[in-house]
Amino acid sequence: MESPIIFFVFSLLLTVWISLQVDASKASIPHISVVGVVYCDACSDNSFSHHSYFLPGAEVRIDCRFNAASPRTAEQISFTVNRTTNRYGVYKMDIPSVDGFNCAKGASILNSCRASLIRSTSPECNVPASITTSNQFSVKSKQANLCVYSLYALSFRPSKKDIEICGK
Repeated sequence: MESPIIFFVFSLLLTVWISLQVDASKASIPHISVVGVVYCDACSDNSFSHHSYFLPGAEVRIDCRFNAASPRTAEQISFTVNRTTNRYGVYKMDIPSVDGFNCAKGASILNSCRASLIRSTSPECNVPASITTSNQFSVKSKQANLCVYSLYALSFRPSKKDIEICGK
């Protein structure tokens, strides 16, 4: 059942890529985007099924670490932010510039982001299921110095499984 999630993540990535509309004249300024989704695993089967749906208003904590190098120093930049999913269950964080970070060379194991669930605003789906993700894939554009870190999906589940729609 990973196929629907993989397909969704790739379509999400394409959507984010298009929505960024990077201007070629700003190609020298690095730009990093971190995106992910939160969904309700309605049948508590640890996958995105046709009964699952994306959760708006879910709170997520994002922790990122990037290595930056300038001619004289090498630094590690770390930050933590909280984000709330939009009406499509998507959270997003944009970092306009990290001095010394070359996106085209920098997407590696030394540069990483991770997301953790904080809470769900949905009374029907508020039990954490997939709590933390450090799995990610990144897409780089050498021309625009753009990196998109797409984190794998996080999920909540209902406190009680609905046997009518999910079966036993």
